[in-house]
Amino acid sequence: MKKVNIPEGYPQLMPYLIVADAAAFIEFTKSVFGAEERYKAMRDEKLIMHAEVKIGDSVIMLADATEQYTKQPAGLFVYVDDCDQVYAKALANGATTKMEPADQSYGRSAGINDAFGNTWWITSV
Repeated sequence: MKKVNIPEGYPQLMPYLIVADAAAFIEFTKSVFGAEERYKAMRDEKLIMHAEVKIGDSVIMLADATEQYTKQPAGLFVYVDDCDQVYAKALANGATTKMEPADQSYGRSAGINDAFGNTWWITSV
């Protein structure tokens, strides 16, 4: 396989979300998952043209929805230290329950829907 030229600090595959209220989405990821905001470029004084948050060794790229670039939510799977604790943080930050925490064959897992249209599967091993 041909070597891919990837900038340092980026994984080979990253989700790119287009959401309503990207600034609030960034705050949600910080509060719930301890995300680090890596980059933000503004389209104007209100809309984010491009931003990046890092959770562990993963990067999520995102932008505010516009007429040209409509909302594009996603399903995301994330490993965390404590599924129950992160699930509770998500609910406290406006998420709703998709699946309450439960023991599964692959670990303790829960599902939430965030206020931006995304589904998160939160799992601890």
